Amino acid sequence: MSTLAAFAAALIDTQRACPEGFFSTNGADPASRFAVYRNNVQSSLINALADGYPVVRQLVGDAFFRAMAQAYIRSRPPRSPLINNYGGDFADFIEGFEPASCVGYLADVARLERLRVRAYHAADAQPLSHEQIAATLSDPSTLDGLNVVLHPSVNVLRSAFAVVAIWSAHQGTNTLEGLDPSQGQHALVLRNDLHVEVFSIDAGASAFIHGLQSGQALSQAIAGAPAFELEHTLALLISHQAITSIHPTKESA
Repeated sequence: MSTLAAFAAALIDTQRACPEGFFSTNGADPASRFAVYRNNVQSSLINALADGYPVVRQLVGDAFFRAMAQAYIRSRPPRSPLINNYGGDFADFIEGFEPASCVGYLADVARLERLRVRAYHAADAQPLSHEQIAATLSDPSTLDGLNVVLHPSVNVLRSAFAVVAIWSAHQGTNTLEGLDPSQGQHALVLRNDLHVEVFSIDAGASAFIHGLQSGQALSQAIAGAPAFELEHTLALLISHQAITSIHPTKESA
């Protein structure tokens, strides 16, 4: 192992000793200086995870979260210099982290929180005005040949757990009283101006939005979704500035 590789490995694994060959210009013990540097690196990564997954942290407590984060860091060290990119697969790690297995919904709560981070950092896109959308959709005969493009921040999450209710209960807007975590929910996440918003939507609306994101024509997305309130779903997307383009499909262009 090269000196650089040994240095990187020891930064991630706190059980490793300070690599040989290091010295301090002021005569201090290299191992002590390295321990301070490693602690700063570890703290920065743990804090980045805590910032990105605040509800996960609240659900398991700070001590458990930090231990889980350290285990994640050891198994999945950073691959990018951008700290915002770190922790993208934390939910997958949680799903396989045996000590957290008693909290079955924890991984999906983490997935919801990651979608919020992705929405916040998504590219900007100019939404269509209400008037533009109304004019384009006014003729029902043209719906078969239209594609609806959603804002880059839009994502849906299908969960077997009440992820939106659990997340909301930790925002001061709802409580956990009477909440059944096993009641599955579909979450819609988007950025409206500078604000990331989370909504609970039904299975049909979730499938419809997923269809639009997959490039299906408007009529195909409607037909491929279980029964849902189309007008209500479109109104939600329009009122939160989530539609950026409506244009003819390639077949009808």
